[in-house]
Amino acid sequence: MASGSNGPDRSKTPKHTNRLSKEKSSYLLQHAHNPVDWYPWGQEAFDKAKSEDKPIFLSVGYSTCHWCHVMERESFEDEEIGKILSKNFVCIKVDREERPDVDKVYMTFVQATSGGGGWPMSVWLTPDLRPFIGGTYFPPRDSGRRPGLKTVLLRIIEQWQSNRETLESSGERVLEALRKGTEISASPGETLPSSPDVANRCYQQLAHSYEEEYGGFREAPKFPSPVNLMFLMSFWAVNRASSEGAEALRMVLHTLRMMALGGIHDHVAQGFHRYSTDSSWHVPHFEKMLYDQGQLAVAYITAYQVSGECLLADVARDVLLYVSRDLSDKSGGFYSAEDADSFPTVESTEKREGAFCVWTAGEIRELLPDIVKGATGAITQANIFMHHYGVKEQGNVDPAQDPHGELQGQNVLIVRYSVELTAAHFGISVDRLSELLSDARAKLAEVRRARPPPHLDTKMLASWNGKFPCLKLISILTFSTNVLYNVLSSASPIAGFLDDYAFVVCGLLDLFEATQRVHWLQWAEELQLRQDQLFWDSQGSGYFCSDPSDPTLLLALKQDQDGAEPSANSVSAMNLLRLSHLTGRQDWIQRSQQLLTAFSDKLIKVPVALPDMVRSVMAQHYTLKQVTIVICGQPDAEDTASLISCVNSLFLPHKVLMLADGNTEGFLYQRLPVLSTLVAQEGKATAYVCENFACALPVTCPQELRRLLLE
Repeated sequence: MASGSNGPDRSKTPKHTNRLSKEKSSYLLQHAHNPVDWYPWGQEAFDKAKSEDKPIFLSVGYSTCHWCHVMERESFEDEEIGKILSKNFVCIKVDREERPDVDKVYMTFVQATSGGGGWPMSVWLTPDLRPFIGGTYFPPRDSGRRPGLKTVLLRIIEQWQSNRETLESSGERVLEALRKGTEISASPGETLPSSPDVANRCYQQLAHSYEEEYGGFREAPKFPSPVNLMFLMSFWAVNRASSEGAEALRMVLHTLRMMALGGIHDHVAQGFHRYSTDSSWHVPHFEKMLYDQGQLAVAYITAYQVSGECLLADVARDVLLYVSRDLSDKSGGFYSAEDADSFPTVESTEKREGAFCVWTAGEIRELLPDIVKGATGAITQANIFMHHYGVKEQGNVDPAQDPHGELQGQNVLIVRYSVELTAAHFGISVDRLSELLSDARAKLAEVRRARPPPHLDTKMLASWNGKFPCLKLISILTFSTNVLYNVLSSASPIAGFLDDYAFVVCGLLDLFEATQRVHWLQWAEELQLRQDQLFWDSQGSGYFCSDPSDPTLLLALKQDQDGAEPSANSVSAMNLLRLSHLTGRQDWIQRSQQLLTAFSDKLIKVPVALPDMVRSVMAQHYTLKQVTIVICGQPDAEDTASLISCVNSLFLPHKVLMLADGNTEGFLYQRLPVLSTLVAQEGKATAYVCENFACALPVTCPQELRRLLLE
């Protein structure tokens, strides 16, 4: 359904073309015909700034960013502003997803100097790349109390000429303060923080921000925040008998149900939008991001493991269907995102947010006119659908959630009633209602396929692809071997960053546990060694986000927040622990502990900022269970499969799984000599559950294995 096309053919010879036309990034290409003399981030731009002694205007965004589109349309397509920029500045455009290292450095400056951040990000730099003024979106001209971009540019030009020394010195002072303020390191003699204390405080902080009616952890805008949900399920797993554990699970399940029913969930074409503009998950920002789909698929699968609730499994399948259908490349990898904006019709000349996804009541009536036999009264399929999904004649979007009037008269589908209530309301069975709703959604999906689609960012990021081990089993194996290997080696024009290594290693470990193919584990080990070499801070512990020796990056940063995605240090802490148990490398347990100790100040004071890292602290405390299934016969034999199925049916946040096939010359036996002492019992596949270098008695019965795992 998704396409790289921006809709109908509006091709004409562009009036302007700049260097960005030679780039591969979708975001940079979107600016290739601006009347601005754009440069990509690189030496050519840096040399020009130094030789001409001009300040740099750095603009950072990404291809599916709504306000980036707005600023381009209003300012970067404006001839007058384009001339001011090109004459007085060296203008550099950066795709934040392509260069997260550059984005992190200057976003840190913007947040420190303006109190906020976001994209588009606008920063002015000296020729030696030191920032002195920063902000985000600027309107083209003064609007109320907000200065326009033209005004800001003219003031900076005047100040650069008359007061340059002050500009540079103030920027340098901020930069020096940031170097000190962003330093994260372990103090001599510091030890790992107490797991129960850190986990309990994280739970309490999340419970304090929890929104009771619709779930989630703030009023509005409301983000899915899978890192919070995964922490709460891990907290429940080790506190099952306590009231706090029960409450943690309740918060998760209620949030996931409300999201599944809300407009943030695409009921017609599957997947989840980026966030909700209101507290009830109704009106979303319509952008769809790959990283959200990956994390939410795992969250819904995990919640199903815990609860057995079919709705949650259905939503997980729904997300995987969307990604495999709409975000999949023929190479096996996955695209980054779908835009929020699109043309409402093939004749339209202006894009609108949500145009691809919303409906008028008239459209629904026209699509679903059939009378439903057996229903109470002369009821059409449209009547039932509109009732169930909250469709109103005047539209169902509150004007407060539509500041630009783009959704006036439109409806964002949201489930308003249970299937039982809707069925009872119209006097039909639940099964009949489910058939009618499924048929209606299919008809709407067919109509949507004929609409101009939103822009598809076909960039494939190693880090985001690492979040999809479950889909890798379908098609990504070739992609993983060929494409990701190049991204994480010198063969790539853009070197891999910490995020790329951490998430791909995590995905490979998941793949190993799912397939028990040792080459995935071997590759994970290889990449972890490379990650250690490139990014490990040998003095303060923890990993830098990017190569600390890069002279163009003014700050060597370690991300200390799990936000829309878990931080790479959080992911790495667990990777190291898993790898140590799968390869026998005790030094990686120590490295994981050193990493966590470096972040101990924030883990102790504000653990809610690092919920994914708190899970690693918990794993260190409770230790990982090594579940080894000794095969007797073929790996796919029924007795082996039943034991594996038992393990996979449970949510076990602190375990690793491996099969021992008796090949003492193989990788696992060479790395873990203890495997040679584990033997099959009674000619059957046998499970051993070991922790702290001690194993429980072997079991061959899935029920006994389940009991052991839940102890």
